[in-house]
Amino acid sequence: MMNRRGFSRMLLGALGAGALTGAPFRSLEGETRGPPPRGLGRTLPALDPQEPAGFQTAGDLRIDGARLNRWLEEFNRFGRRGEGGVDRLAFSDAAREARAYLRHLMNELGLEVRVDPAGNLLGRREGEDAGLPPLLVGSHIDSVPAGGDYDGALGVLAALEAVATLEERGGRTRHPLEVVSFVNEEDGKTGSRAMAGELRSEDLARMTASGYTVAEGIRRYGGNPERLGNARRRPGSVAGYLELHVEQGAVLDRTKTRIGVVEGIVGIRRWTATVLGAANHAGTTPMDQRKDALLAGARLVEAVNRAATSREGSQVATVGRIEAFPGAANVIPGEVRMSVEVRALSMEEIREVFQEIQGAAEEIEAELDTPISLEEFYLSRAAPSDPRFRQWMEAAAEELGLSHRRMPSGAGHDAQSVAQFAPMGMIFIPSVDGVSHAPEEYSRPGDIEAGGNVLLRTLLKADRELTAATPGTGTPLPS
Repeated sequence: MMNRRGFSRMLLGALGAGALTGAPFRSLEGETRGPPPRGLGRTLPALDPQEPAGFQTAGDLRIDGARLNRWLEEFNRFGRRGEGGVDRLAFSDAAREARAYLRHLMNELGLEVRVDPAGNLLGRREGEDAGLPPLLVGSHIDSVPAGGDYDGALGVLAALEAVATLEERGGRTRHPLEVVSFVNEEDGKTGSRAMAGELRSEDLARMTASGYTVAEGIRRYGGNPERLGNARRRPGSVAGYLELHVEQGAVLDRTKTRIGVVEGIVGIRRWTATVLGAANHAGTTPMDQRKDALLAGARLVEAVNRAATSREGSQVATVGRIEAFPGAANVIPGEVRMSVEVRALSMEEIREVFQEIQGAAEEIEAELDTPISLEEFYLSRAAPSDPRFRQWMEAAAEELGLSHRRMPSGAGHDAQSVAQFAPMGMIFIPSVDGVSHAPEEYSRPGDIEAGGNVLLRTLLKADRELTAATPGTGTPLPS
């Protein structure tokens, strides 16, 4: 009697993994959806049964780019906005439906599917060597409000496409492979931070954009916020992590470069700046007798910009939110609250920029008699990528005849958290005109296919070359 895995492999060989069973699937709420997308079946030569365990060479192995692009198109039904883009906020009904569909794809590929206590969805494909730790590959599927079709979802579906291609060849990697869809990347990297042991108890009570607290959302996904310790991965428990992502900037598109090899992901620190003045009548209070909190806040905005631009480097500093109280046209603002964010490739650079901002705040406070406090509320560590992954990506791109360049990531990603416990690598493909986090976000189908092929080949090189798990290369938290 043919088992489930054998049946799935037969289907994959005949129709391509995208065909799946063709039967409707049921969401977590039990609603019947239409059939999954049909693949563009292809015939691939089987692996040589005399080869040693694991894939020894990528040879001419390539993903099915048409299938991957079709999967993306079908996947983005979940949370589709009439005017374009997606609203697939973490923990929302749309995100739950998308997870149900993703689980369906994993099951049909014969993966062992589970949800960890943080709510991360994982599909495992066993390797030839039971003693080796897994290679982790994936991204996230949640979006920002009015987000784009590619941010996050591409990385998860490309990981599944890599597995589908390996299934079609009928062979095994040495390491187990785990495809992961991390929880709530866009609003704090909840899933990957839990996996790194960095999620704090106060994070669980925070309200998310979908109207659920983080703890409530984790429960909606089948996780258990009371057992987050069991989601943690220790250094050595994962052989390596690989993520494909759209650039979210214009460097690759403007330079006509096909592949970005990420050198590292910037660290991020955020503070709430509170400026205290004195609210008073705007018409009867002379200019030289005012304690205008908004005037002091405006000078602080200039100081934040100056702290980043006055030194060499790629660091950036931003005031993205500002509120003035009481907020009446005829009242001098008595209090201002504003966000201050600094990003750089090293935590030391962030510290130096912040020290300059802090010094400027003290000068403004003394000059205008408006006390200014800076309270930190968010920290995400800078994370260099592993040099071996960079080399493997570059070699893969060259084998495929794809132009490539090394570059930093100015945006945060789940790879940043994973770097605390495993070596990681990250691949970028072009975002047309550099647009991201918007309905106009677009990556060309050919670039998506190219990125998927670099992902697959890099994964196979890592599988061949990594002999033991190596602790992550991330920067330790300040004491």
